[in-house]
Amino acid sequence: MRNGEDGIVTDPGGGGGTGDLRRGVGALEKFKSRVDALLADFEGSAASKTKVADQKVSRASLSGPNARFAEADGLYTQYNRVHSSLVSLSKSLGDQIEYLSLGVHAAAVGFDNVEDDVRRRFYEIQTRMDEEREKHAERARNAKPEQENNDKQSDSGWGAE
Repeated sequence: MRNGEDGIVTDPGGGGGTGDLRRGVGALEKFKSRVDALLADFEGSAASKTKVADQKVSRASLSGPNARFAEADGLYTQYNRVHSSLVSLSKSLGDQIEYLSLGVHAAAVGFDNVEDDVRRRFYEIQTRMDEEREKHAERARNAKPEQENNDKQSDSGWGAE
């Protein structure tokens, strides 16, 4: 990092004065403005949580409303799984960017000087991210191990028995 970007800047004499602290806070504020701009861009883009959630495909669009077509059923099932994951990822990314922005703001002004609604929002996002992480960890613990492949295939092709 360049001098002043990490907020730990000392003068050549090693003393570190209030000017050094101001440069560190300035770097934090500059970083926060970049994060805020990223959040605004993200929320205005096609990747925002509301726009991703609105982009859905109906089952009928794949093969007709009453047609039995196993491949279309499978595709639709996988599409919904992936779509749900993308909506969740988009929401999580937006939360993490906002969480980072609030944290940088708190570091710049001092946590004791942060407004109650900003502090509450910070903890709401933190709680939601913790719950989501726990849910994913639980899902991973409960996931079935991949089924063993019982096919009799050798390196050169299907083996004869």
